[in-house]
Amino acid sequence: MTAPSAAASSFSPCTRYALRAASLLAALGIWQLLTSRHVNLWLRFAQFPTATQVAREFGHRLGTAVYWQDLTDSLTRILTGFALAAVAGIAVGTAIARSRIAADLLGPLLEVLRPIPAIALVPVAILLFPTNEQGIVFITFTAAFFPVLVSTRHAVRALAPVWEEAVLTMGGGRLRILASVVLPGALPGILGGLSVGIGVSWICVISAEMISGQYGVGYRTWQDYTIVNYPGVLVGMATIGLLGWLTSTAVEVAGRRVTRWLPRPAAERAVPVRVRRPAATPQASGRAAS
Repeated sequence: MTAPSAAASSFSPCTRYALRAASLLAALGIWQLLTSRHVNLWLRFAQFPTATQVAREFGHRLGTAVYWQDLTDSLTRILTGFALAAVAGIAVGTAIARSRIAADLLGPLLEVLRPIPAIALVPVAILLFPTNEQGIVFITFTAAFFPVLVSTRHAVRALAPVWEEAVLTMGGGRLRILASVVLPGALPGILGGLSVGIGVSWICVISAEMISGQYGVGYRTWQDYTIVNYPGVLVGMATIGLLGWLTSTAVEVAGRRVTRWLPRPAAERAVPVRVRRPAATPQASGRAAS
């Protein structure tokens, strides 16, 4: 029989996708109902654009070159900053976890800088970098760097020493240990930091575009707000959500591909867990018959 804990995993992929689509459609339906009826309770929906108004504005902007230019600029900034942060975060996090000298030299400085919100560095970026473009990439880099750094540091420190000792016993050096033990063993934790980092990067790059950008989804969303184009504001928000979802999904899919050697839980494989009944013994059969 099927175990109760595996009931959720027994759904077929089509059923799961249908449930996800139904949840989105239900949210859009509630939005349309509240705004079209001008409901004003604790939350005021009378001045809020309806879902159909936002959909029409979205369709109009999809046919303009400005929309795609903004989207391309934001994606370029986020991918550049995130790629740099991923490389630097993994390298520095591994160095701090593996080297006492690196921990003493870099650890205190990074711990002082880590609590500072990346968006608070906008004035610093304006002063340091010759162009706004470089400053926005720097803010995106800073936003993703610390989640990757912290997750890498914890993942490397959590590795069992016996793995490293086994490589040393077979004559392996530091590079061999790094390539065969440290990075593969810490990879699940590193991927968690990358997933968090890409989300935080989107928050900061949009905020930076609103403050000092000339193009981009964040800049266009703020411009729509200043001219009281609320359907345009909602289009910008929807675009940000879709881009964030696509990039986060890309990171997760890439993570699954590079960690195919890891065991997967039954719920993730969408395979129901079967619990077999123990075979009846002759003694048990005799007692049942009596």
